[in-house]
Amino acid sequence: MPPPLVIVNPESAGGATRDAWPGIASDLSSHFGAFSCAFTGKAGEGNELAAEAARKDTKLIIACGGDGTISEVANGILASGKDAELGIVPSGTGGDFRKTIGIPARSRDAARILRDGVTRKIDVGRVTFTTMDGEHDTRYFLGVASFGMSADVIERVKKGNTEWLPAKASNWLSGRLSFGVSMLQTAMQSPATRVVVQLDDAHEKHLTVANLCIANARYFGGGMKIAPEAKLTDGKFDVITIGDLGALKILTNAPRLYLGAHMGMQEVGHALATKIVARPAVEDAEVSLEVDGELPGRLPATFQIVPLALRMRCPA
Repeated sequence: MPPPLVIVNPESAGGATRDAWPGIASDLSSHFGAFSCAFTGKAGEGNELAAEAARKDTKLIIACGGDGTISEVANGILASGKDAELGIVPSGTGGDFRKTIGIPARSRDAARILRDGVTRKIDVGRVTFTTMDGEHDTRYFLGVASFGMSADVIERVKKGNTEWLPAKASNWLSGRLSFGVSMLQTAMQSPATRVVVQLDDAHEKHLTVANLCIANARYFGGGMKIAPEAKLTDGKFDVITIGDLGALKILTNAPRLYLGAHMGMQEVGHALATKIVARPAVEDAEVSLEVDGELPGRLPATFQIVPLALRMRCPA
């Protein structure tokens, strides 16, 4: 049987994972055990490496990186059709998915969970969307898919496009501050998003939103507790709509998002659903889609829950 495989994204955390890897590898050796490793060199390679390893009967495949890396590795496992298990050693900007699972940020503590943890099956989301080239594509997600200002925030974070900070500052800023500054800029510069949304078999609704989140897990955006009631094993998405608040109200209520205290606001809606269909309300309008911290395409899109589809190494 092949040893556990660690798939490392050296570019995660603004490239800091490359420098941190020797220490992470030492923690894994000391607190977990033997493993092999592979490094990604381009976007999507984590998916390919994980699928190949799963098809070769690797039973535990560990993602070392941020939410995008974890999502890629999960996609590879799911695409393989094998029952390989996903493990996590966090090393990224946001670290949102690990918080729902309860995996700590320090690599030595995460390594102990790989050694002493338990295997649980969790739900995943599947989204079919429109690529920027106008084609259709399908992928899985673990945490949150969203549209509205979140996609613009993610684009700013990934580009380091935070004009009020020193050049390259986003490479060393913490995830929360980097996301927070980008949210501030986006709230002041981006208009609300008009969409048509259908939940399960209900009638379509025309909505004007600052953001709409389809949540399998609780956190997104560098620590925002966007869906505090979300569960990874209930077979449902938590659908969170944030209405057109305006820039001032978005900014003054931003701390509520990190605490999960926004759910009582009049402009915030919450529903449970297993299938969501969304399209722009204005024909030919481009509404970008964010999935697990990445920007794979745009609406129209269909989101479906896949119950208990992925085996995951979790804290006992």
